[in-house]
Amino acid sequence: MRAFWLCIVALGLAVSPAMAGTGAGGDADSAGNGAANTSAKPDPAPKGSPSSLEIENQLQQLRDLLQTQSQQLQQQDEQIKEQKEQMQTLQDQLTASHANGDGTTAWVAAPINSPVGPSTGVIASGSNSGSDRADDQPASINFKGVTLTPGGFFVAETVWRQKALSADVNSPFNSIPFVGASTDHISEFNASGRQSRISMLVQGKLDNVKIGGYYETDFLSGAVTSNYNQSNSFALRQRQFFAQAAFNDGWTFTGGQMWSLVTETKKGMDNRTEATPMTIDAQYNVGFSWARQYGFRVSKNFDNKVWLGFSVENAQATSISTHGASGNWLVGAAGANGGLLPSTNNFTFNRTPDFIFKAVFEPGFGHYEVFGIVSTFRDRVFPCATTATGATCAEDPIGFKGPTGAGAFNDDRVGGGVGANARFSVAKKVDFGLHFLAGDGVGRYGTSQLPELVVRPDGTLSLVHSFQGLGSVELHPTPKLDVYLYAGDEYAARTMYGSTIGYGATGLPNFGCQVEQAPGSGGFSPTSPTNCTGDTRNIIEGTFGFWYRFYKGPKGTVQWGPQYSYVTRSTWRGVGAGTENGVALTTNGQPSAVDNMVFTSFRYYLP
Repeated sequence: MRAFWLCIVALGLAVSPAMAGTGAGGDADSAGNGAANTSAKPDPAPKGSPSSLEIENQLQQLRDLLQTQSQQLQQQDEQIKEQKEQMQTLQDQLTASHANGDGTTAWVAAPINSPVGPSTGVIASGSNSGSDRADDQPASINFKGVTLTPGGFFVAETVWRQKALSADVNSPFNSIPFVGASTDHISEFNASGRQSRISMLVQGKLDNVKIGGYYETDFLSGAVTSNYNQSNSFALRQRQFFAQAAFNDGWTFTGGQMWSLVTETKKGMDNRTEATPMTIDAQYNVGFSWARQYGFRVSKNFDNKVWLGFSVENAQATSISTHGASGNWLVGAAGANGGLLPSTNNFTFNRTPDFIFKAVFEPGFGHYEVFGIVSTFRDRVFPCATTATGATCAEDPIGFKGPTGAGAFNDDRVGGGVGANARFSVAKKVDFGLHFLAGDGVGRYGTSQLPELVVRPDGTLSLVHSFQGLGSVELHPTPKLDVYLYAGDEYAARTMYGSTIGYGATGLPNFGCQVEQAPGSGGFSPTSPTNCTGDTRNIIEGTFGFWYRFYKGPKGTVQWGPQYSYVTRSTWRGVGAGTENGVALTTNGQPSAVDNMVFTSFRYYLP
């Protein structure tokens, strides 16, 4: 409208001097005087009329105003176009998004490498009902050119287990007790707010790259002073802490503590879209493959259809079977206080990091992944460490007597595995998922933490073959309700070198697994059964639960949910006959264990 009136004024000023110059000629009598009038001087301009210079200046000013107005209109058009693109991107992400990183419906900021503007967020929802509204987007804070988006949730949770595990809301599945353990006959109940989470997303937008980082923490860490006694207190724990640079051409570089590339995602390889089970149990579900650790990841997005990625991640051998092994090997050490590693934990001396490769495909129906892991393992072998006192070791070139470190050497092994994930929806109400990982020395990527390594009698290493599988069904019948069902299995193969050496060896005793022993003194020392090797063959878990949202809107989300899990632990068959407490026993030599678990959670999510 302003431009319209400026044009009218300009036209009027342009026409006025023209009409002033022809006003006398409009008189018919004067115009007809011929040559006699050609030499006459024009009448002077009326008093108060603008000069030609003044009119020209006014016209130039109007031209400048019109040009400025045109530029502003062009900028507005570009802004409108950009906003439309952002809205379309948000709609695409809302369509593709499902459950958040801890498996429940939550509101989180947009992934760093999404094309959303720096002051915009996206809701990652477990429901595909399409009920999410623009006013449900998380609030952000602009600070010195970057956008800060706080997030997280507050919880009140409980867990009841039929068989006590002395555990909070995370379950050590490979510790489910046999009948001979006192804890098999005692249930446990714990209540906790430790899974409460705090997060912060930082984003900054440059011409061709989005930079920033993400921090996420909870309280599922136990310091030496942590207890339930009076002032319940638990240590803050680093879950994720990474930096990222996402370029417009599809390349993304991410480094820091994050979910391993092994972990399934829901959108490409985007961080913070991990497809974790929706369980309350912080150890998730048996069969789920994952890790949160240091990693440096490079990925390339090809038209939002194909992603290729590679990551270098921290390595660690977490479980080693030493049945029959002698003291002739070294794989690591307890943490050094001066090195800022706790002296109460052991750490392996890693030869190299783990290398993980992944390809993701989203053809238009579903999300599909294939990946591979390459891991290296190493120990130092001491062939003369078991030499009898006073004897000479054949491998000792000097001829020292007794146990010595002479002739020591390093033994290196290379392991790894391959895996695949598939996730697809039916009518936006049902999500199906399948997961698979198999390989040698990949047990630590399974939620049950089954063994990765066996130490041979000569001190060298052997890798344990393992398998992890998980099937999932997630239902979203209404915008307020999510229902989930999971069935998972993890398996560790028998790896033996002689009847009593190795993992699951047939000559290892299992006849005492059903005989309960007296506890230690003090009332806090439950004992495990003797003559019970109990090497786990496989663990199976079935889980059912749901989440109901009482409120979801611009003020946040309030939801509640229960979870029930049934877990069985089977073992490799060992020796089933022997003498226990002076009595001859005969068993099948293959004990098993079962536990029933019930969880509840009441949560408030930040908007």
